[in-house]
Amino acid sequence: MTVFSRAEVCAAAIADAFKDDGEIFASPMGMLPMLGVRLAKLTSNPDLVISDGESLFLAGVPPLFAKADVVEGWIPFRKVFDVVAHGKRHVMMGATQVDRHGNQNISAIGDFAQPTRQLLGSRGAPGNTVNNRTSYWVPKQSARVFVEKVDIVSGVGPRAAREAGPAASRYNDIHRIVSNLGVFDLHGPDDTLRLIRVHPGVTVDDVRAASGCDLAVLTDADGQVATTREPTLEELIIIREVLDPRTLRDREVPPVEASA
Repeated sequence: MTVFSRAEVCAAAIADAFKDDGEIFASPMGMLPMLGVRLAKLTSNPDLVISDGESLFLAGVPPLFAKADVVEGWIPFRKVFDVVAHGKRHVMMGATQVDRHGNQNISAIGDFAQPTRQLLGSRGAPGNTVNNRTSYWVPKQSARVFVEKVDIVSGVGPRAAREAGPAASRYNDIHRIVSNLGVFDLHGPDDTLRLIRVHPGVTVDDVRAASGCDLAVLTDADGQVATTREPTLEELIIIREVLDPRTLRDREVPPVEASA
């Protein structure tokens, strides 16, 4: 019997979001996205180009937050914008809010003219979402995060991109949203949020209860939604012994053990 944690399921789901990208610059923002991308680099997509998150392209794949072991290039911050404009990049950002049309908010909570909470600010979200494949990571899904309409649009979803015109919509590609409960895409009716997999031990009702907006659900011929795959034994060894021996992942997604 293989025992795995919810964080390890999430890491494998994030790795799967990058597995078919080929040779592309992967830009994970946050601990679980970094773990998932490095897991993909060591398993399903060795052609991924990764960095230390600061200024170096890495040839090796070090543990989380460890110093680079083998460096193969220099990517200072100003050069990142060249890659953004070129388009050969897949970024996974966080989302304080994400709505049913795939818009993301990391700017502020409340009315734009007088918000009640200041957040990071839009930062690179608008440019990312109109130039590069973009995914989101939500470590604690709730009705305050999955909302009907974001307070402020930072990352642009497909409907808003189309309304803005061809310059915004041409390369807009919101690929996956991975949360601590399941995996989503934007292939619901009119490019809206759709649940495509629930994590082991999670039900569709659990996901709906933690959502403040309507969700489409992808089901099979029997009306069942798929379950997120379990991490393989190889992946578990890589996660536990190579990439995250300090178990930092459990700080972001507290252990909810499952077994197969």
